[in-house]
Amino acid sequence: MFSAIARVFRTPDLRRKIGFTLAIIAIYRFGAHIPAPFVDFPNVQSCLRQSAGTEGLLSLVNLFSGGALLQLSIFALGVMPYITATIIVQLLRVVIPHFETLYKEGQAGQSKLTQYTRYLTIALALLQSTTLVTVARSGQLFGTTGIPECEQLLTNDVWWAQLLMIITMTAGTGLIMWFAELVTERGIGNGMSILIFTSIAAAFPASMWAIWQSRGFETFLLVLAVGIVVVALVVFVEQSQRRIPVQYAKRMVGRRTYGGTNTYIPIKVNMAGVVPVIFASSLLYIPALIAQFNQPQAGQAAQPWVAWIAQYLTTGDSPLYMLVYFLLIVGFTYFYVAITFNPVEVADNMKKYGGFIPGIRAGRPTAEYLDYVLTRITLPGSLYLGFIALLPLIALAAVGANQNFPFGGASILIIVGVGLETVKQIDAQLQQRHYEGLLR
Repeated sequence: MFSAIARVFRTPDLRRKIGFTLAIIAIYRFGAHIPAPFVDFPNVQSCLRQSAGTEGLLSLVNLFSGGALLQLSIFALGVMPYITATIIVQLLRVVIPHFETLYKEGQAGQSKLTQYTRYLTIALALLQSTTLVTVARSGQLFGTTGIPECEQLLTNDVWWAQLLMIITMTAGTGLIMWFAELVTERGIGNGMSILIFTSIAAAFPASMWAIWQSRGFETFLLVLAVGIVVVALVVFVEQSQRRIPVQYAKRMVGRRTYGGTNTYIPIKVNMAGVVPVIFASSLLYIPALIAQFNQPQAGQAAQPWVAWIAQYLTTGDSPLYMLVYFLLIVGFTYFYVAITFNPVEVADNMKKYGGFIPGIRAGRPTAEYLDYVLTRITLPGSLYLGFIALLPLIALAAVGANQNFPFGGASILIIVGVGLETVKQIDAQLQQRHYEGLLR
């Protein structure tokens, strides 16, 4: 293992790529701690020390920004606008035929879709930065904590100061997007995935230390043991796939013979990745957001529906919240897999190039068989996603460690997935220059 790592750093090209990636990561993490203009930095730090953070969608954005959101830094929005824009453009392929046509045009069409994603990212960054500055100005960024410092997070709240903050945060999002493309082009792995990995991994030491301080050494060891088991489970499921065998008939093109090979279609158990968890978290935040805008005046009783939402749909220790969250993840998993994998299109491509599944007729029977397999393999994948996403909520109910429980939800899925993919890319590039790779 150590000799393989030594070979990585002895290879000039790989050493240069890894060094470039680490340099971009260092700049990204440095920018996450630089406050935006007119932010009262001491008050923000005081709120972070005294408050447990925030819940709902803001907690997800704060996770993906590496804690930069609650610090109101220049990189406060992190990669969330780009993730949202990518998902929206992907879903619009089903609604807008032009997007589907561009997707099928190859490299030129993909470049056009990437350009649309960039424009949408900037638009979403403007919207989200405006919302963040408004929430910070109202003193509700950390919730109703009752801490005086949390109600005065800005040193100047005039319109031009807020506009400068919005422009700064939007520019920070554009800079992050550029960093990600540089890493993809000149570094190792997918740039955006690497930055997300960095943001989430940066919070792990602080989370584990907070559990040790607040819950004791025994709880710390328990969380660590659960984390090892969860990581092993995630690695096992993420690597699991159903391989459908495919044979290609021989055909003559001119004087050359093509086909006659055996291959397979890999259908992963978790084809949807972390997207259903993001969808479910975002949707569950909507009732809490509506209830927040209908809070009663001081001395008045809350409306019954507002009190019901506050009791059952805003806190993770509510059984109803857990059930709705789990069902939303299962439903969104089927929805997203149905959008991203089209059995009819796969069957048509196989028929076009002379491919067939042994024992299954080409064309419509092949599409029905693929749909049959996909529907059944998505069930354990959706249950697995729901279980992983509920781990922080179960930790909240069991030991009260929701805010500091790092081994669950979107965080562990992204860290394990990106880690596996990056190691595979390093191994593939190492095998191009040596007979042995990083993995054996």
